[in-house]
Amino acid sequence: MKIALDIMGGDFAPAEAIKGVQQFFEQSNDLSIHLLLIGNSEIAAPYLPLIDAYKGRFTIIETTDVIGMHEHPTKALKEKPNSSIAIGFGLMAMNKADAFISAGNTGAMMVGSMYSVKTIEGILRPTIISPIPREDGGYNLLLDAGANADCKPEHLVQFAQLGSLYVNRVWGVDNPKVGLLNLGEEEGKGNILAQATYPLLKENTQINFIGNIEGRDMFLNKADVVVCEGFTGNVALKMAESLYHIFTNRGIKDDFLYHFNSEIYGGTPILGINSPVIIGHGISHALAFGNMIDVASKIVNADLPNVFKAHFAPQPTE
Repeated sequence: MKIALDIMGGDFAPAEAIKGVQQFFEQSNDLSIHLLLIGNSEIAAPYLPLIDAYKGRFTIIETTDVIGMHEHPTKALKEKPNSSIAIGFGLMAMNKADAFISAGNTGAMMVGSMYSVKTIEGILRPTIISPIPREDGGYNLLLDAGANADCKPEHLVQFAQLGSLYVNRVWGVDNPKVGLLNLGEEEGKGNILAQATYPLLKENTQINFIGNIEGRDMFLNKADVVVCEGFTGNVALKMAESLYHIFTNRGIKDDFLYHFNSEIYGGTPILGINSPVIIGHGISHALAFGNMIDVASKIVNADLPNVFKAHFAPQPTE
């Protein structure tokens, strides 16, 4: 398995990316995972000694350009073919990498995913996901977490299927429960989108739909998969993440609170595209990079893109 990692992406690159690689190697003895570290070796030189002991487990892919965080995504990808992000997608296109990770320009990562890796046939819109900590120590999966601010009911139905397959194949949850995030539990509640989506989820035999859930249910073992459009999902996610920073700054320590630290689940996988891509926060530190590599390896091992392709394959007409 070859996982490409952009070591130039993020506010603290390449130091934190390489420290994250060191952390991953220290914690994982899986020698089948080989990392392709994309970046400028001259800039990275002060930090490369940290991973000297693991020379057989990584390869440096040299590049000179970096797409800045505020550059126009499409324009930058066209004008900087030798950037770390462009090279990462190039490796994917040539089947030289099984997954790609970057904490760089989010827009460029989304554009590259859509136009280089491309959407799986039968999927209307790819979605991004995020684990949400549960009070019992587990996690629920929230989607969409921000990629699709405006959705149609059929999009949310596919998100429910993608999320269910992810939770089943990657997390090992049998028959995961799906809940529609809403402002009330009763059928018929919510805005036009929620009201139109509910009956479609209810009649879909490919998911285990349990009905509407409210915001207060997100942290409980009520629905393994929480479905909503990206506007609501991103607001809910950012609010949940803020709890960690607020209470940590106040010196409050708690095991449940610790799991709101976004670094422990790394980055955001994009579901519905032909190969695994994970987008990290621009402020990612070593912990996040190490966990992004771990998540990528689990997605590759689960053969998730092919699971999606089989599930959404067009049905033959009679």
